[in-house]
Amino acid sequence: MINDNELHGQLVTWRHHLHQHPELGFEEVHTSEYVADALTSMGLEVHREIGGTGLVASLTLGSSTAVVGLRADMDALLIHEDAPGRGHASTFAGKMHACGHDGHMTMILGAAKLLTESRDFDGTVRFIFQPAEEHGCGAKAMIADRLFERFPVDDIYGAHNMPGLPAGQIATRSGGIMASEDNFVIRIKGQGTHAARPHMGIDPIVIASEIVLALQTIVSRNLDPGLPAVISCTEFFTDGIRNAIPTNVVIKGDTRSYAPEVQAMLAKRMREISEGICQMHGATCEFEYTHEFAPTVNWEQCTQVAIAAATKVVGADRVNANVQPMMISEDFGAFLQVVPGNFVFIGNGENASEGGTPLHNSKYDFNDNVLITGARYFAEVARTALAAKVQ
Repeated sequence: MINDNELHGQLVTWRHHLHQHPELGFEEVHTSEYVADALTSMGLEVHREIGGTGLVASLTLGSSTAVVGLRADMDALLIHEDAPGRGHASTFAGKMHACGHDGHMTMILGAAKLLTESRDFDGTVRFIFQPAEEHGCGAKAMIADRLFERFPVDDIYGAHNMPGLPAGQIATRSGGIMASEDNFVIRIKGQGTHAARPHMGIDPIVIASEIVLALQTIVSRNLDPGLPAVISCTEFFTDGIRNAIPTNVVIKGDTRSYAPEVQAMLAKRMREISEGICQMHGATCEFEYTHEFAPTVNWEQCTQVAIAAATKVVGADRVNANVQPMMISEDFGAFLQVVPGNFVFIGNGENASEGGTPLHNSKYDFNDNVLITGARYFAEVARTALAAKVQ
């Protein structure tokens, strides 16, 4: 049986290499090869190029036909790492694992190592490595590539590290745990003019500013206060210069919610407000609204499996079985629309020096001290899920 010191050393080696070589969505060629080599060294047969750069390895023991999937995401972000003195910092300028997918891959590799050595379950475990999570495309690509027809699973389990939660704490809940994400683009066309002659034009900046403010009334005045939603305008572009009022303004952003009827209402009201304000000022409006991430909705029976496994690994006092839902989004939600499953948060630490730096921050780093926790959790959730199907 592998001891913690030996396991931790291997996990850190894997994680630091992956952190140093970040790749963006659908570009995870080196990442996929590295992970595949690690799995192959454990004696597993690896199937590659699923949904692009995704891969699956399976381990079957005993006679049970039960199958459980363990999923990790692989892609990095277009963020320049700001970590002077960090020995394992990104070697690819402008790219970094600012969301901890290097740690997620390492935890699943760790679970594979534990299970291939312990060989103490009856059934099949599939280790699923998904590309392109950050933009909500990878899970759909794998599903479209017949992932679950080629590699069927009874249920699937995933996790995300969470800065702000105590290191090693595991949190989950039945039902919605993470929101959908919808993206929007509002294109406003006015009439450009000299900055000193505003009456000669139609100012799209003033119009766009009015739209940004008006959109904030949708959640506060059109939505039932008991239903969660967020509208965020995150980008604002013009074709103007310092002394010229522009002709065009583009507003971009996203919305977060849990219910399809809320998504529909947000899209309807945003369009009405944007087009109405533009018409009022004599400008034209083009409104686009696209669905990017499905909400992540945990299945009850799988949540009970996850809670039982987490309790065995970290103890009941470090398991939150009814965590507050978050408005962040995760591509894992697409899998849960097809097969049952559960998603948990694994605490990355509360203080910045111990894993508490926020996700998508240039100084972020996955906390190596929780790698063993994650590896043992995933190994245990596989055992627990398979055992439950035998009973």
